[in-house]
Amino acid sequence: MGLIISCSEVEQPKPRGKLSLNYPKPDYNKNDLVAPFNYEYNSYARIINVPKGQNLFYPRLKATLYLSYSPIKNNLDSLLNDAYKLPSKHLRKAKEIPERIFINKEKKVYGTMFNVVGDAASQIQFFLTDSSYNFLIGSLYFYAKPNYDSILPAVKYIERDIIKLIETLEWN
Repeated sequence: MGLIISCSEVEQPKPRGKLSLNYPKPDYNKNDLVAPFNYEYNSYARIINVPKGQNLFYPRLKATLYLSYSPIKNNLDSLLNDAYKLPSKHLRKAKEIPERIFINKEKKVYGTMFNVVGDAASQIQFFLTDSSYNFLIGSLYFYAKPNYDSILPAVKYIERDIIKLIETLEWN
C-alpha cells in the first residue's frame, strides 16, 4: 500500500536578485579643523574631534574611520611595532592581509595600508608618518557583525576615501 501526496501549486525557482547599493559620488573637502595634520575627506562623512585625533563617521554606512595621532618622541620603533601588530590581531578571522605602501617624499608622508580580507572586526588599517615628528594610525570599523561579503561594497567605497586621505595628508 502506498501513499500519494501532491501539491496543487507548482514550485517555481526564485529569480536571481542583484544587490543595488547606491553611494553618493564623493565630494572631497579640505579638513580645516585644528590638528597636527590636515587632509581631504568625503563630505558624506562627519568629522568628530577626539582627544588624540579625529574620527570620520559614515552614518548611512554605519562605519567609523578612527584616526589616532601620536607625536614621535624617540619612540618611532615602538609606534611602528604597534602599528604592524594591529592587523595581526585579526589573523584568526582573516583569509589574508595584503599591504599597500605609500611614499610621498615631497610631503614627507610614508605609510602602509593593510586590507583585512575576511570576517574580521576591522577591514582596513593604516599608519602614516614623516619618520621624525608625526605618526597617525587609522582603523575602519563597521557597526555590524563582520560579514565580509556583505560589507565589501561599503569597504571599497570607504577605501577610496582612505586613499584620498593618504594622498592629500599634510603635516602642520
